[in-house]
Amino acid sequence: MLVLTRKIGEKIVIGSNITVTILDGGRGEGVRIGIEAPRDVSIHRSEVVEAVSANNREAAQTTGECADADSEQLILAALGLATPATE
Repeated sequence: MLVLTRKIGEKIVIGSNITVTILDGGRGEGVRIGIEAPRDVSIHRSEVVEAVSANNREAAQTTGECADADSEQLILAALGLATPATE
């Protein structure tokens, strides 16, 4: 993990087409960031990905299905974080 210190208005460039800008900070524990990325790049908060994944695993178990690696890949694909495996 790369750890950086940035001031408000400073940017971080990821690859050639993603820019993260520090918008606001200093109020409590949080900072506000802006992310510029191509439309085909999915951006999700980790807690949302984890909640959707947990809910889908629970639903799969409730219906008697196995919540294995294949279903996990489908969840990530639905969020745009992975491509579904083709058989």
